[in-house]
Amino acid sequence: MTEWLISLEGTEAGHQLALGLAIMAAVLHAVFGALQKGRYDPWLSRGAIDISYGVMAAPFALFVVPWPEPHMWLIFAVTFVIHVAYKILQAMAYSKGAYTVVYPVVRGTGPLFTVIGAYFLFGEMFTGVQWLGVATLLAGIYGLALYNLRNLTTDRETLPLALGLAVMTGLTVALYTTYDAYGIRATADPFTYLAWFFMIDGIVMPVIAALRWRNMITRPPLAPLMMRGFVGGVIAFFSFGAIMLATRLDKVGEAAVLRETSTVFAALIGWLVLKETVGPRRIALIALIALGAVIVEMGG
Repeated sequence: MTEWLISLEGTEAGHQLALGLAIMAAVLHAVFGALQKGRYDPWLSRGAIDISYGVMAAPFALFVVPWPEPHMWLIFAVTFVIHVAYKILQAMAYSKGAYTVVYPVVRGTGPLFTVIGAYFLFGEMFTGVQWLGVATLLAGIYGLALYNLRNLTTDRETLPLALGLAVMTGLTVALYTTYDAYGIRATADPFTYLAWFFMIDGIVMPVIAALRWRNMITRPPLAPLMMRGFVGGVIAFFSFGAIMLATRLDKVGEAAVLRETSTVFAALIGWLVLKETVGPRRIALIALIALGAVIVEMGG
């Protein structure tokens, strides 16, 4: 499978596969975000998710895929630091603000800086039409965040802090998207990067979550929490793994922008699962996000 995947790099078939992977990542990332923000404390949810995918990835990293080349260890170390910073900031943002406000701000900040980073790191150029698509998508995402902000009835006292944390989290999203693309292109076998990434990435948050759980006055039962973690771990493999493979097969900037249609699916989750109200204005903003993604794809 590795040889087949590598053979598609830079081809039209590779572009189409990358498109499909980016859209799949968008759907699954919205589900992933809802799992972390849902019933449990976001720190506990993230810890349960990370330990699940770390344990599941370990046999593949140690016994199935080829071992990383020597130069990859430094890349993994930097990746580890970036992702820990991202997860801590995201958990802090979710702890302080409503999901429907925080999530669009995080996802709206990410693609713009990813496109800029991809230009400097990989020499990728967007056409004028694609920049119009980026602007359209960002207008929809930030418009959705502002609409949700106007109608927010809870967490208003912590909202300024939550928004600041959301912007910082979005910057780390851009950083890890760009650097992960660099990392997965730096090894001969992309599945080596994926397996070792998930194993290493599952180390820190479970420790933080365990300490937090131990210090709680009312501790949630571990069995349903770990079940949520297992489901989230499986989703993470396909969500983060898909976007990483997409950035190896095709342009990093395009994959990053298409992934941010996750805001559309997050709004649907908020409506169908979290029972949040979706009116005509929100529907129009969601359509704007989808239109922006279409313009980016067609403009390329």
